[in-house]
Amino acid sequence: MDNLLAAISVVLTHYSSSFTDTLISVKAVILMVVFMEDTHAWMENLEDERVIRLVEEENKRFREFIGELSDELFPEVWEYYSMPALYGAKLTDKGTIAMYKERERQLIRWLGGEVIVDSTALEEELNDEVLLQGFTADEKGRFLAYSFSIGGADEGITRIVDLKTGRLVDEMKPSVWNVTFLGDGYYFSRFYRHGETPDGVKAPAVRLFWKDGSGERMVFGEGLGSGYFISLRKSTDGKTAMVTVTFGWNRAEIYVGPIEEPGMWKKAYSAEVPAEPIDVIDGKLYVLTREGKGLGKVITVEDGEVTEIIPEGEFPLEWAIIVDGKILTGRLVHASHRLEVYSLDGEKLDEVTFDLPGSVYPLDTDGKRALLRYESFTVPYRLYGFDGKLNLIEGQEVEGDFRVEEDFAVSKDGTRVHYFLVKGTRDEKKAWVFGYGGFNISLTPRFFPQAIPFIKRGGTFAMANLRGGSEYGEEWHRAGMRENKGNVFDDFIAVLGKLKAEGYRVAAWGRSNGGLLVSATLVQRPDVMDAALIGYPVIDMMRFHKLYIGSVWIPEYGNPDDPEDREFLLKYSPYHNVKKQKYPPTLIYTGLHDDRVHPAHALKFFARMKEVSKDVYLRVETKSGHMGASPETRARELTDLVAFVVKMLWL
Repeated sequence: MDNLLAAISVVLTHYSSSFTDTLISVKAVILMVVFMEDTHAWMENLEDERVIRLVEEENKRFREFIGELSDELFPEVWEYYSMPALYGAKLTDKGTIAMYKERERQLIRWLGGEVIVDSTALEEELNDEVLLQGFTADEKGRFLAYSFSIGGADEGITRIVDLKTGRLVDEMKPSVWNVTFLGDGYYFSRFYRHGETPDGVKAPAVRLFWKDGSGERMVFGEGLGSGYFISLRKSTDGKTAMVTVTFGWNRAEIYVGPIEEPGMWKKAYSAEVPAEPIDVIDGKLYVLTREGKGLGKVITVEDGEVTEIIPEGEFPLEWAIIVDGKILTGRLVHASHRLEVYSLDGEKLDEVTFDLPGSVYPLDTDGKRALLRYESFTVPYRLYGFDGKLNLIEGQEVEGDFRVEEDFAVSKDGTRVHYFLVKGTRDEKKAWVFGYGGFNISLTPRFFPQAIPFIKRGGTFAMANLRGGSEYGEEWHRAGMRENKGNVFDDFIAVLGKLKAEGYRVAAWGRSNGGLLVSATLVQRPDVMDAALIGYPVIDMMRFHKLYIGSVWIPEYGNPDDPEDREFLLKYSPYHNVKKQKYPPTLIYTGLHDDRVHPAHALKFFARMKEVSKDVYLRVETKSGHMGASPETRARELTDLVAFVVKMLWL
């Protein structure tokens, strides 16, 4: 196969440029034929007896390989994993409702008071593992909407309850999101994974609905195809609907209008870059847009006229809300947040930094006050209130002597790539490096409970800020998507290579799109890592759009059915680039209930890798979806990861 591809390339170089387009098409067709036969395609059927047998055999093989080390480490990982963590909070007239993880359960409760939803009670009711996915409530504190799934699947159940009586008002299967209460009814978004929408568009697609005592009806999204997403928010005064339609992670349209009258929602702003509404104040729509250099700026739109309020700065403006007549923003400076406060006409009033590099995001605002969540490598969470000044409400922190360092590596094309290093009291030159690099998602400091036992043993936990994310704005994102995806792998190679040059033994780790990152780096440059951990990954770049909801990722990755896109996808597709060479010990892990990234990506790559390497292992969680499962199931999985890293780097 390698010889055939080389021959094609040689032939192309010997023809004149006038034939280039034709020859590229010929090459694409030949490549399509070469890779049309997939000897592991049967693994896409998770009910195939061979798949079930493979999972059982390989889970047993991995358990035998990891031995008792995982059981020895579990109490340590559980100690940190079971620390209380806050996932969300909502302001209401009757108090604040918050969602937590506490040891073996997840809770939705009144802040400092009564429990409303307990995952353990749901598990008793359903006789299965339950993962709470999220919640919201109406401003008056009358109704609560919450979603949960079985085994961590994306598809789940949404329930609406009366907070005064506890009565179940409604239940929707599969789960919906964007529930927005209005009087005795509510809007919600439904993501069609199967079948077609009411207007006849085949899944995957999103539509917005209104539901009340008379039933439900579709109110927005007619004609939108795959790759489009819809989100709805109310202005803080409750009068205006702000609807955002995005295509992938690349462009946006914002519609506004009276919240009660969907027929009057009109397009107010559109951009070929990400953009999101902030609020509507005195008839002006405030928008955070990535137009320009992609670093983020705040504008107002009124009667079609656009006015710049906060211009682009040196570093990205990642989010903005309006509180007490001021614009509160989160600016990302080398992948950690600082707060900046502006007047409504853009005058900078204040700046707030934190004791540790961290992530800070708004959880809710009612226009007069806001709730913010802070997190760092040794801080599971802090909940702050803001009403003109910042005040700490509650939080959790790991005790011990830790330090967070920052450094840069130089990528293949000269780009400087930032990364964090988290260390304890000693450095035994063992590095566990996490990366992602995609979908406009920034990797900012967060709490990894399984990293604490690793660090206490003298390890260094690292997190790399690669192109494809939003750490340095939209240009940084676009430099790592579609035909530029190779930059992401080069960036990761630069970070891993620098650590190797400094004498570290290195374990590379990525999950989901990060699994693509690590697997692509593994087949290209296995020499820059001593171990690889590939979780819930996207790996077969010729088939990702055919499996589950993969077609919605086409705007980010490209379209395998387009000959030009297919060519650059094949160039790096990990599944199609496995070859005979020396690979470091590799752990590929997934969950059978993952209905976002099909487990076949992991299974098929494992099969290919096992043909050329004896040091590849497969771990399949039978009770886990893409976002995990119950606390203990998730903690067991994380413990296996740290056990693998410890065994590979120390033993």
